[in-house]
Amino acid sequence: MAEPELEKICNDVCNIAKEAGAFIRQEAISFDRNKVEYKGLNDLVSYVDKKAEQMLVSKLSPLISNAGFITEEKTAAARTSSYQWVIDPLDGTTNFVHGVPCYCVSIGLLNNNKPVLGVVYEINADECFHAWRQSPSFLNGKEISASGTPDLKRALIATGFPYTNYSRMKEYMEVFDFCMRNTHGVRRLGSAAADLVYVACGRLDAFYEYGLNPWDVAGGAFILQQAGGKLSDFSGGSNYIFGEEILACNGHVFDEFLQVIKEKFTKQ
Repeated sequence: MAEPELEKICNDVCNIAKEAGAFIRQEAISFDRNKVEYKGLNDLVSYVDKKAEQMLVSKLSPLISNAGFITEEKTAAARTSSYQWVIDPLDGTTNFVHGVPCYCVSIGLLNNNKPVLGVVYEINADECFHAWRQSPSFLNGKEISASGTPDLKRALIATGFPYTNYSRMKEYMEVFDFCMRNTHGVRRLGSAAADLVYVACGRLDAFYEYGLNPWDVAGGAFILQQAGGKLSDFSGGSNYIFGEEILACNGHVFDEFLQVIKEKFTKQ
C-alpha cells in the first residue's frame, strides 16, 4: 500500500468528526434518557452512539483503502490491515445522557499498532484538536503545546473515576489522596479524550486513569505526544493504548508523577 497523505487525511477526518459532532449536538436537544441501554455495570450506550459510529465508519472507510476499524460499538467488521482506525463516537456518554456538557468524538489512526494521526472534537465547545505524524498539534487551526508547569505542586491533575473495574481502587485512591494534598487540585471531566487534549493544550498538566480502552485514548494520546507531552503505562512502559492504563503529562512533571504512580500501583 502506498503511504497515505496524512495531512490531507487529517483535514478530512476533522470535517468528518465535526459532522458526527453536529449530529450528536442536535440529538442532545431532545434526547430521552429512557432510551439508554446498558452494556454492563454503569456502561451506558444509546442510539446516538451507534448512529454516530456508523456515520464515522462510512465516511472514514474511503480515506485509506482496506483500513480496519477498532470501534467501541462494534458497527464495523474486524479486518486485518496495517492501518486501523480507532473510534469512540461519543466519549463521555454518561455526560451526554445527563446533559453535562463535556463529550467528544475521538478518532485515532494506527499504523502497525503505532499512532500516526489523532482527531478529538469537543462537541459543546466546538473545539477540534488534531495532529498527524511529524506535525505539531493544533486546536481549531492554531498550534498548541503542553504546559511548562515545572512540578506537581503547581500542577492541575485530571483523572477518571473507575466505574466498572474496582479491582485497583485502593491504589487508585492512594494516588488521588496524594494529588489532593500535593497539587493544585484534581478534576474529573468524564471524557478521557478531553482530558488528554486538555493536557495537550496546557489547560491541565497531567492525567491518569485505569480501566480504559483503545478508543478512549488513541486519538488524544497522539495529539498530546505531538504537543510535547509524555505518556506511559503505570510501569513506565509504552503499552498505554492497549494496556488499559495511562499516565499522560507535560514534559516536566512526568518523571515525578511516574514515581508516585509506580509507588502506589506496583508495590506488593
